[in-house]
Amino acid sequence: MSWRKAWALGWTVCAAWAQAADLSAGDYQLQPRAIAAQTWVIEGAVEDFSRANGCNIINTGFIASDAGVLVINTGPSWLYGQQQRAAIARTVPQKPSRVVALNLHPDYFLGNQAWADLPLQALVGSMAGMQAEGKAYEDNLYRLCGDWMKGTEFTPARQSLSPGRQDWGGHRLEWVRLEGHTGDDLLLIDHSTGVLFAGGLVFADRVPTAPHARLLPWMRSLRTVQGWIDQGLVRTVVPSHGPVHTGRKGVDQTLDWLQWLHERLQNSAAQGLDLSEVLRLPIPPRFAAWAAMPAEYVRSVTYLFPHYENEQLARPSVPAATGR
Repeated sequence: MSWRKAWALGWTVCAAWAQAADLSAGDYQLQPRAIAAQTWVIEGAVEDFSRANGCNIINTGFIASDAGVLVINTGPSWLYGQQQRAAIARTVPQKPSRVVALNLHPDYFLGNQAWADLPLQALVGSMAGMQAEGKAYEDNLYRLCGDWMKGTEFTPARQSLSPGRQDWGGHRLEWVRLEGHTGDDLLLIDHSTGVLFAGGLVFADRVPTAPHARLLPWMRSLRTVQGWIDQGLVRTVVPSHGPVHTGRKGVDQTLDWLQWLHERLQNSAAQGLDLSEVLRLPIPPRFAAWAAMPAEYVRSVTYLFPHYENEQLARPSVPAATGR
């Protein structure tokens, strides 16, 4: 099964579990919250995509300085991008001057359309992914969220961003490329405030999504982030999904989930279970109350398990021992 077909199947399951409420599109009620000096987050619902939340499940952010306003992620729709822009204008006097998407997933950049007059930046791999998948993302979110998506046309980042350090009006920023959640995961450390915008590598109180995931590289990346926190380089973590927090909470939760999921899929393939049998296995209590459960578990297993089956089939068989 291709990842496109698997992901479409997962979305169908997701839609079946979506909330029944179908609010008319209108006001996202975006409320920027200061989390550090000149640094704000606009928090999305800790849920899965639905009409009830307008597909607004992502944390976006912005940093204001004498160099202008740096906007981080633009949300799931043109409407979100417009209201994000208005919320920033209400909050700070500085004018936005650049917009960065931390990866290729739809809620990181479908609001770019409202920011098209500014530099729209991302890593090269994310830019390619936006171009390749943008129309499919657009169609999926129209189906899931209806009127909230009116007028939205995917607008990929147009300018590549290179990892490294830079001064942003007195903020000592460091852009870091890791991988695992996608092929190109961009993170931002503000060494002036100790804030980490962790992108899709970190989830908190929510099941991680995995449409482009490779679990082992993802786990290695999270151990790198743990090191930053343990060294005191990072104090406040902004996951793209889930509550902002201090310390290792989200990193540890995400790593725990990935290690468990990897072992479940590996062991299930070794035992010869089929997909339906894996989906019926019990979920450990420590994960059961997380947002987007069980829909995200179903999507992840549907996408990832065929890879584990193929790896198991590719392993050389061990001849049975023979007696003399």
